[in-house]
Amino acid sequence: MEGVNQLKNQKYAADIDSIKEAHTRISPFIHKTPVLSSTSLDSISGKQLFFKCECFQKGGAFKIRGASNAIFSLEDDQAAKGVVTHSSGNHAAAISLAAKLRGIPAYVVIPKNAPACKVENVRRYGGQVIWSEATMQSRESTATAVQQRTGANLIHPFNDKRIISGQGTISLELLEQVPDLDTIIVPISGGGLISGITLAAKSINPSIRVLAAEPMGADDAARSKLFGRLITLSDTNTIADGLRAFLGDLTWPVVRDLVDDVVVLDENEIIKAMRLCYEVLKLAVEPSGAIGLAAILSDQCKQKSYWKDMRKIAIVLSGGNVDLGVLWESLK
Repeated sequence: MEGVNQLKNQKYAADIDSIKEAHTRISPFIHKTPVLSSTSLDSISGKQLFFKCECFQKGGAFKIRGASNAIFSLEDDQAAKGVVTHSSGNHAAAISLAAKLRGIPAYVVIPKNAPACKVENVRRYGGQVIWSEATMQSRESTATAVQQRTGANLIHPFNDKRIISGQGTISLELLEQVPDLDTIIVPISGGGLISGITLAAKSINPSIRVLAAEPMGADDAARSKLFGRLITLSDTNTIADGLRAFLGDLTWPVVRDLVDDVVVLDENEIIKAMRLCYEVLKLAVEPSGAIGLAAILSDQCKQKSYWKDMRKIAIVLSGGNVDLGVLWESLK
């Protein structure tokens, strides 16, 4: 109930109105992704699971929602200068695709350790790749230099109200497809996805539970929730390359106030979930996308006080841009 009151009384970066406006704006440019279920995974988990398949989204991940909302929100004179962003992959590809759809240039700063398949997606969609070092500081400083040189509009990968509103459109679809959910499990990194999903879902159903799934090697959100203040890490180490960013000043308040818990998973749990997605759901899901399934299957989750109250659970499979070479090696 406390979270419900905060949703009513606090001012967050997005709200149900901005999310509905985003859905109207981006509907011509995205897929309404399906929800799949599996009696086998229901049996394994002991719960009724519903998989929101953003791996089938344009660009192979949910990121096109926020990217298209941001780019199609620009006035024509702004858009003519193009857009610039920094990303390890999926946001980069989404910005490139949305920019291509609008007919404007996209300058994309990518760290040198980004998966090859995601870099190829950027190039496929016409984005201009600019390399940076793997640190967030290098990514951000390189993007700023490109912005100053080109005059392009900077679109942050998660700490942007247009991005948050776009990602929140997942909840509008999901709660129409499965109205009586009691829990949604969402991967967490910079927090744009979970912030949008949480703000929309709790506006529609204030009693719904939203859980974040996070890798142990990049557990800043769990630490931030534990200590009640925004914490960043000096380094990250996880196979889930899409979950290496840290919460921003727009996403942290939503996570702090409204996300019910953060479940932290080790690498083996994530890899096991990827394998189940492939073998049971017949889906190629990247590590960052499979982590929600890892959460519901984990011993940690089963020990939570809310476990007994979880019955109908949605898991957001956030993306399917998996580097198959890395997948095969991890399965070995």
